[in-house]
Amino acid sequence: MTTPISTARPNGALASGALASLVALVVLALVWELWLAPLRPGAWALALKALPLACALPGVARKNLYTLQWASMLVLLYFAEGIVRGMTDARLPASLAWLEAALALAFFVCALAYVAPFKRAARLNARAEKI
Repeated sequence: MTTPISTARPNGALASGALASLVALVVLALVWELWLAPLRPGAWALALKALPLACALPGVARKNLYTLQWASMLVLLYFAEGIVRGMTDARLPASLAWLEAALALAFFVCALAYVAPFKRAARLNARAEKI
């Protein structure tokens, strides 16, 4: 017996966690690059790194599976930046970088855990249609 996609039981808390961590990541990117620790005074261009994340916000808020999937891949770039800058920067920028890495990881885990039941149900449906 297979589980149709419509009966997949998503965990709303995971979707909320993904949304909260994504919002926090957007805010962190803006605050970090505009006020707290910009690379150079007046160098606001790095704040544009928040734009791709902001584009994902509406879809993540609607719990759109496609958006959650591509955003989970996008956020890996922010995770990598957080790790690199956390290891190479000093003081406040390093702390902000580690926070960025933690928020990116939180989003990644929440998004994939939310999408997993749907993917599992789709795989079971595809297998049942072959039989």
